Amino acid sequence: MRDPAVRNGVAARSERAFTAAAARIANAAGQPGSFLAAVGAIATWGATGPLFRFSDTWQLVVNTATTIITFLMVFLIQNSQNRDAAAIQAKLDELIRATKDARNQFIGIEHLADHEIEDVRRLLERDFAGAIPELSPQEAIRRLQDRL
Repeated sequence: MRDPAVRNGVAARSERAFTAAAARIANAAGQPGSFLAAVGAIATWGATGPLFRFSDTWQLVVNTATTIITFLMVFLIQNSQNRDAAAIQAKLDELIRATKDARNQFIGIEHLADHEIEDVRRLLERDFAGAIPELSPQEAIRRLQDRL
């Protein structure tokens, strides 16, 4: 049996390799050249239709290829979006933590349920957009804490 530290090192290297590959592929897929290449591939496929008499196999080739590419791209794009969202959230949490007058209660609210986040958003819109102008910042924080 291998040492857990070695397994963790292998896992970390695999994760870094996947992250790097996913980032490169997602970035490349979002470039104009990739779109033009896809349009070119579809145009080429369409132009070969008469050559293959628009057979079922001819149709199956493009259907299979597009399904496989779409299936794999979903995972790569989701990985990229997850990393971006986590990085943005960490940066926002640091800004909240480092800002003297910021309310630290907002750190980590991304882990709340959707309806709880919606409640926080509604409260902020109502309380801080002038709907209740007499509400002091301290009272607004207390009310927000009560609802969290």
